[in-house]
Amino acid sequence: MRRSLAFLAALGCAAVVGLSAQAPPAARATAQVSVGNPLDLPRAAETIVLSAADLKKALGVTDLRTVHVRDDAAGTDLLAQPVDLNDDGTFDELVFQADLRAKETRAFTLSLGERRVFTRDQFRAYGRFVRERRDDFAWENDKTAHRMYGAALETWAQEPLTSSTVDVWLKRTPRLVVNDWYMVDDYHRDLGEGADLYSAGKSRGCGGNAPWEAGRLWPSANFRESRVLANGPIRVMFELSYLAWDVNGRQVRERKRITLDAGQRLNRFESEYLTIGARPTEFAAGIKNGAGSVKAVDTAEGTLRHWEPVKGNGSFGCAVVMAPSAVVSATDAEGNYLLVGKVPSAGPAVYYAGAGWEKGGEIADMAAWGQYVAQFAKRLAVPVTVRIGPR
Repeated sequence: MRRSLAFLAALGCAAVVGLSAQAPPAARATAQVSVGNPLDLPRAAETIVLSAADLKKALGVTDLRTVHVRDDAAGTDLLAQPVDLNDDGTFDELVFQADLRAKETRAFTLSLGERRVFTRDQFRAYGRFVRERRDDFAWENDKTAHRMYGAALETWAQEPLTSSTVDVWLKRTPRLVVNDWYMVDDYHRDLGEGADLYSAGKSRGCGGNAPWEAGRLWPSANFRESRVLANGPIRVMFELSYLAWDVNGRQVRERKRITLDAGQRLNRFESEYLTIGARPTEFAAGIKNGAGSVKAVDTAEGTLRHWEPVKGNGSFGCAVVMAPSAVVSATDAEGNYLLVGKVPSAGPAVYYAGAGWEKGGEIADMAAWGQYVAQFAKRLAVPVTVRIGPR
């Protein structure tokens, strides 16, 4: 048996802790997945991740698009999305979701069948490059929506903006709205589904990051290239690339990978800093210090959150979550609430960030937002267990 590194997985990315020692020489008809929740709290929309290597051992399968997942208790088939992590044309993982009660263990059956083609109404996560809106990259799930800014916005005659901020669109519908809102181009008014009610500007917005050195932020300009790696129905994952910029006297480039799963409010951010010479040793991820906002920090659990009124349309909260072992400090700087973290000597700096709106349902007030963020941190620290074996 082996155990995967759990915290570096996206939210809900389960650690595969066991596999049948005897792998069949040919394709097996079925296999069973046992998923356990060690925590004394429920986990809604938990994302279960099965590696291609483990599926090949269990089922003899090479095309993950043909793997079907059945909920044994409910007797129903579940959505299962294959994911190509590096865009090489080969799927590396299969993800599906389940709700788990506190301390619950559930069983799922894997089988092989025809390749599944998803229908539009099954999609609960989606993202795309939006050339017609000055190079935005926008993404969403059934809970929230975000965008980041590309090159064309820097020189837009009407309203130029140079910023690597994370903008948030506040939704009150589980429907995917990005395409429709851009098409109609009237998304600053709430017509019943939510709206773009937040102004991120040059701040860190709702979870933007930057290297942290000499007591200040060193933010990049807008992204220059984008690449979509997974695009629903369960998970959207993409990369943004940034040209080199000055960080305290040296040139740094960044490749940022962002992952958002259906049913979740916080995104996983991974920032790989590429340099000639020394890499940054610290970075900061933060939230704009907006008018009337209130913050709360718990460095022991690795959380920073805020609550803020928004344009006479209720209040909302943003949050940043890191592994507690990565947290250096919390501070306020340059109009932002910041959580400062360590940059690993190899690999990306990792954190999570997202939003909740009191008019969007579920997050009724600041206390509810605090509870959601605290439970999110606990779920990251204690992942579900996953065992794959013969049925």
